[in-house]
Amino acid sequence: MEINEAFIDSLAVDQKLIINKIVNDLSIPSRNVEPTVNLLKDDNSIPFISRYRKEMTGSLDEVQVRDISHKLSYYENLENRKIEVIKAIFNQGKLTEPLLANIAKAQTLVEVEDLYAPYKRKKKTRGMIAIEKGLEGLADIMEKEKDQAIETVANDYIDEEKGVASVEEALTGAQDILAERIAHDLDHRKIIKDYMMKNGNFMVKGLKDADTSVYKMYYDYSEPLNSIKAHRVLAINRGEREKELEVKIDYDEANCLIYFSNQFEINNDYYKFAIEDGLKRLLLPAVIREIRTDQTDNADGHGIKVFSDNLSNLLLQPPIKKTTVLGIDPGIRTGTKAAAVDQTGKFLGYFTFFQKDEQKSKQIIAENITKYKIELVAIGNGTGSHEVQQLVAECINEYKLPLQYTIVSEDGASVYSASDTAREEFPDLDLTIRGAISIARRLQDPLAELVKIDPKSIGVGLYQHDVNQSRLSDTLDETVESVVNNVGVNINTASFSLLKYVSGITSRIAKHIVKFREDNGIIKNRSSLKDISGIGDKVFEQAAGFLKIPESSDPLDNTWVHPENYDVAREIYQTLQTKKNLTDNDKKQLSDKFDVGLTTIDDIIEELNKPNRDPRDDYPQPIMQKGVINFEDLKAGMKVTGKVKNVVDFGAFVDIGIKETALLHISEMGDQYIKSPHEVMKVGDVKEFKIIEIDTIRKRISLSLRSGQPVQKNTQKPKKKKFDYSSYIIS
Repeated sequence: MEINEAFIDSLAVDQKLIINKIVNDLSIPSRNVEPTVNLLKDDNSIPFISRYRKEMTGSLDEVQVRDISHKLSYYENLENRKIEVIKAIFNQGKLTEPLLANIAKAQTLVEVEDLYAPYKRKKKTRGMIAIEKGLEGLADIMEKEKDQAIETVANDYIDEEKGVASVEEALTGAQDILAERIAHDLDHRKIIKDYMMKNGNFMVKGLKDADTSVYKMYYDYSEPLNSIKAHRVLAINRGEREKELEVKIDYDEANCLIYFSNQFEINNDYYKFAIEDGLKRLLLPAVIREIRTDQTDNADGHGIKVFSDNLSNLLLQPPIKKTTVLGIDPGIRTGTKAAAVDQTGKFLGYFTFFQKDEQKSKQIIAENITKYKIELVAIGNGTGSHEVQQLVAECINEYKLPLQYTIVSEDGASVYSASDTAREEFPDLDLTIRGAISIARRLQDPLAELVKIDPKSIGVGLYQHDVNQSRLSDTLDETVESVVNNVGVNINTASFSLLKYVSGITSRIAKHIVKFREDNGIIKNRSSLKDISGIGDKVFEQAAGFLKIPESSDPLDNTWVHPENYDVAREIYQTLQTKKNLTDNDKKQLSDKFDVGLTTIDDIIEELNKPNRDPRDDYPQPIMQKGVINFEDLKAGMKVTGKVKNVVDFGAFVDIGIKETALLHISEMGDQYIKSPHEVMKVGDVKEFKIIEIDTIRKRISLSLRSGQPVQKNTQKPKKKKFDYSSYIIS
């Protein structure tokens, strides 16, 4: 192959190559991947593809479609970067066939950038300088010949005009060329990386006083590279950034050299030295950097997935429908603010009370509960929450009020209160009143209210400040988009914040929808969506199925049935009026008549049988209370009902109705061996726990779900030391 301008100009991203890589990575058949890629490249949204294009994708679910989308983006970026690097090196006149081959077979952006790094520097490498001196031929000979033959041939390469004044300089230059060839060969890189992962250790040393450090458990720490957990990598990385920890990859250098040298046929000491130099000076540092980068990327991915899973479960908490709610935002210095909202979330009014004046506060609360016909009280869990709970519980008892209260997480409420969204909604209200309204609405419809807040402020993350922030934001946005489209949106009540996550709807179009409602009143049917500025045929196709219109005269407008399938849906409906089920033959006839796939027909039948089912109905309801307990009331052995607030690698944090959050350690989650808490626990789960330990000094509560029988350990797993979660850094 001749490397010339025509060849360089012909370089282009090979789409079939990318599809094959995706097929191999995800183990999804090409017949499913290829049409999915085509749909993605035709600007179809992931929710739309996974719900309404099942025949084309082979019924891939949303997770699989999103995985394909991520791989497609990554490999397209990778291949485009390869072309950029090849062209840049070619323009320098330094592109060789071995270098081109290595760039072509690079599997990661890190590998591509490492191959390109020597050519980005203004300062030339030793190997480049040796090539310019004309020593490449000597390097080729050095790979094969005996010592004596090389020394004889080296005389022919002495050229003072090129800067080679002696045999020694010629030999050294040839060795530099070989060292770089060896180091830049990706097969060699893989050999060393595999060796390091099997034999290397992650070594950590503390740099300050261990007794005062939150990183105390890592002050003399060692673990094999192939077994270190993601959450430990994140913690150690943070300690390293804060100059409290020193990290190195420990390995037996002598054994590594022997292992690497055995991969070569070595005929002379010069080549042997070049191999050693290439390994120690170039290859090992590059591989160690790559391992650290890989570990950080994997840890980031793990931390982001934990946050994403927790956020998804939080957003899927069931709404409390058709209930007038009083939201209370506890405060001390300026008093506690309470806001009433009606069954639709409309703000009715607010009042303030001071906990220290107990009798007056209870009277004010009771009067306003009666005034606004309150059916449920939502109390924020911030500072002063316990005292407010006490007041509300006594008020319910003394005034014999027919209602209950529940605790609502305040995470992110202050962020919302000061946001542009809150100012637009309530320009004349104080921040604390906005916060109380948000607390009430969070109970009525958690999804509709929480989408107004930056997901990173909601408080269900794991090392969220240590992971890649851009990647975190993108993933959390995807999570919100997934939940919103999984639940569906009432177009006549949805806020701008909710609408902008709907399939096909941009922020600009979401604003147009809100403006259209303000100017024209309720939207009466799906077909009138096209009257809204920005909603053309493509946007309508992507969005219509996710936008519900209960007010429409056509009941299909309030279902998951897409308008493109209304004709077949109406005929299915008519058929279902006369017969309970459709036969396979009935479905085949409908498929042929309307040119609609059998999978779509099955989906329409399911929707007509159970119209507009809300996936949130499967999640547990909030814990309702009339009384209140104190930390001092708790005793070991007591049973308590709690709601899971956050799930992390070593367990789950549980709200049991008091100020202090309890911990359910992974070892107490059941009688069987549990590899990960996420397998058995999710945010929002409500369970009955047993208190097994109370630390009255540090006010810590330990819970258990075990029956009391010994935990059935996985006998194939080595018994590990219980993790010291007291040093674990969550935020």
